[in-house]
Amino acid sequence: MSVKIGVLALQGAVSEHVHALECSGAQVSLVKDVDDLEGLHGLVLPGGESTMMRRMMDRYGLFEAVRQFSERKPVFGTCAGLILMAKKIEGRKGPHLALLDIDVKRNAFGRQVDSFEAVLSIKGVSENYTGVFIRAPYIKSAAENVDVLATFEEHIVACRQGRFLACAFHPELTDNPALHRYFVQMVNEYS
Repeated sequence: MSVKIGVLALQGAVSEHVHALECSGAQVSLVKDVDDLEGLHGLVLPGGESTMMRRMMDRYGLFEAVRQFSERKPVFGTCAGLILMAKKIEGRKGPHLALLDIDVKRNAFGRQVDSFEAVLSIKGVSENYTGVFIRAPYIKSAAENVDVLATFEEHIVACRQGRFLACAFHPELTDNPALHRYFVQMVNEYS
């Protein structure tokens, strides 16, 4: 069965996520309003700016709909998407979606001019994966029930907790769809 995965299309490298998911065998749909979540088996929350993404989700009535969707379906957050999924965010009073038992630090590796690429070993995905870090967060700490998939300079940069997957970098900006393929397999497990 070909799963149908949505990409939240409010901000970020949406078309690149679509391409990587299609290369991984999924049908892909853009999510711009609540009705677009209907019939999806999984959802990708792309990079961008987490506070602005939250405002846009609120404006289009998507925040509560995405939260309810996540109660039963897999979600993959990249960069800002990871921040939206975290239960604790350094310097912020409360969380956004609060899906992952993690504590994150925003812009942890510096500003846009400090962007870089690093070769990562991602457990169960790839031993030689190029991570593209742009104003990237990192995970300061993770609960015991969170599976750490990758670290960089002793900081957690990818994790999985049940049906939730998140990474601090931009997997859609590489020509390696291995992480998207991993998410498609996760979605198949839960469909």
